[in-house]
Amino acid sequence: MSSQTASAETRQRAHLERLEAAYASILATQGFDAVLIYSGHAGVHFADDQETSFRSYGHFVHWTGASHHQHDWLLIQPGSMPRWYYYAPADFWHLPTPAPTGVLAQMMTLEPLRDTGWPPPRQISARRLAVIGDLDASAMPLGAELNPPGLLAALDELRMRKDDHERHCLFVANQWALAGHEAARAAFADGAGELDIQLAYLAATRQREFQVPYQNIIGINHHAGTLHYQHYDLEAPEVPRSLLVDAGHAHAGYAADITRTWASAHADPLFERLLEGVIDYQQRLIARLAPGLSFVDLHREMHRHLAELLVETRLVKLSAEAAVACGLTRAFCPHGLGHSLGIQVHDVAGRQRDDRGTPLPPPAEDPALRLTRTLDAGMVVTIEPGLYVIPMLLEPFRHGAQRDAVDWAAIDRLQDHGGIRIEDNVIITTDGHDNLTQGTSVVEG
Repeated sequence: MSSQTASAETRQRAHLERLEAAYASILATQGFDAVLIYSGHAGVHFADDQETSFRSYGHFVHWTGASHHQHDWLLIQPGSMPRWYYYAPADFWHLPTPAPTGVLAQMMTLEPLRDTGWPPPRQISARRLAVIGDLDASAMPLGAELNPPGLLAALDELRMRKDDHERHCLFVANQWALAGHEAARAAFADGAGELDIQLAYLAATRQREFQVPYQNIIGINHHAGTLHYQHYDLEAPEVPRSLLVDAGHAHAGYAADITRTWASAHADPLFERLLEGVIDYQQRLIARLAPGLSFVDLHREMHRHLAELLVETRLVKLSAEAAVACGLTRAFCPHGLGHSLGIQVHDVAGRQRDDRGTPLPPPAEDPALRLTRTLDAGMVVTIEPGLYVIPMLLEPFRHGAQRDAVDWAAIDRLQDHGGIRIEDNVIITTDGHDNLTQGTSVVEG
């Protein structure tokens, strides 16, 4: 066994031991003897025999790393080894799921299931059993409780702080995603359109489309101004000006979520200056990350930086303070600064205060902000400021009280560039932060 393999196994073993101890404490606090976690299963398209794409339930993946297993169950009962019922039917139409191996096989009792349905009830002896997952409440075993809110809140909170195994998975996912972004940039430079850039990204990251953690956003020119642009033009535009790629990778169930924006040789010089400005203050925001920092405050700081850039480039003729106060910066960037990242791209517990699930809603002026917590060591966040020319958001200002405060001729020139977003994935450490996207957290193994 290589030292890298041994190191990876040591991290995974420690991860599972941490989960065993944490689940035992959480179940005791919540008054449950055991929890049965369902991985989920794909739906079928209406009036068809083809399944929709599928991703396993996050709390199941937290233990197993198996992000595409259907019809699996995991029984966690303190005092006994975790028991993994993996669906492996006798089937000649599809390749059955192989038995888990390595550390998972060493630290769990494995049992194949030949049919869909519940695990054998004789093996579940809990007096009070919780069942979590996407299930029908009417089909619960007698006495079992489906998705108890208090238990889910505590398990969500457990996923907020990542251990060394999870951190390494996120780092590896970032390295693959960065390779994809470089391939996308090269394809754009060679004149490729959106679909071919997408295919170049998938080839470089060695993924099929159903394996990416979210649908890749590949937007050329004005398409970059649609925040979750969901289509790929087959042909490149006559004059390519800009490219925005928001795309990731998943490793052992953990997601990278990276965005890059590039200007072509045909881009307006003002767009290039704005791009430089967003890159600069994105790095300044990352430099501020540390335990004890309010993410809401950092989000507001993003708007101050954005306002200063708009004023400096003469797009806006107000003071930076006035541009924020009148809502103009939110027309240029309507989304939040970032979110929690882990097994889910927009990971759980970002808007709850504690393990009781106490709500922590976003400010009224920023309803799209997905992370409202004070940062703590082990949390992983995205930092993704943006600057977009979105006509429907700017139109009220064009005809409102601030109509003379904006250089509308420059806005019209920039409209075909769409917008800018720069996004890195950062883990909060005890003494600051570590940018997983910049390659500063290389871990052997």
